[in-house]
Amino acid sequence: MKMRELAQTTWAALGSSMLSGGWSRVATKGICFTALCTLFVLQVACNSSPTNAPAAKPEPKAPELLTARAAFQKLFVAARSYAADIKPFRIESTPTTDGDGHDGKSAIWKASFASVTQRGVKPFIWSGSNAPDAPSRGVSPGNEDVYNPNNASTQVFDPAFLKVDSDEAFAVAQKHGGDKILEKDPSTPVIYICDWNHNTNELTWHVIYGAERDTAKLTVAVNASTREFIRVEK
Repeated sequence: MKMRELAQTTWAALGSSMLSGGWSRVATKGICFTALCTLFVLQVACNSSPTNAPAAKPEPKAPELLTARAAFQKLFVAARSYAADIKPFRIESTPTTDGDGHDGKSAIWKASFASVTQRGVKPFIWSGSNAPDAPSRGVSPGNEDVYNPNNASTQVFDPAFLKVDSDEAFAVAQKHGGDKILEKDPSTPVIYICDWNHNTNELTWHVIYGAERDTAKLTVAVNASTREFIRVEK
């Protein structure tokens, strides 16, 4: 029986007893006091609002995967707050447990920029990963370093040269041995590095099949402006 129904039944029983003149026979003062207290507690319990259930925890967001150009746009905007004259010299992806780089998409992208006025280089990282060791979601700056314009590894390029996205570079690499690598081992991560080749004066995508460039199973170079296959580097 519900509390409200029990309270109503008890009140009715007491009223009936009093009307029939049998009150003196069924209750002493102590019993009457106890009954009234019980009814008061029952009535309060009936009128009390139910306890709110704890709010369910929000489900974690799914990892966000972007191609290089989509991520680079976010990073370039953030980098301009560092210096108005910044130019990129490297774009690269990082494989994660929730982003293996297949199809040209990654959960982490980093673009490194150089500024003549600041005389420094500074990387910016975009993350859409849920991996435990991944950077926080969104764009975050890295540590600044000294810029040497004569250093070949920091050769800047005009973003207008970046006409070919990472998914297009992946498609070219697949036709030059990448498909066989992934067919044999689908768990192989794919890394992307884009930089300026000062020897040939062209922006180049390096599509790397493996967790690291030095230990890669295959590396394919693709022109980042024309989408042309350049060569198999490894």
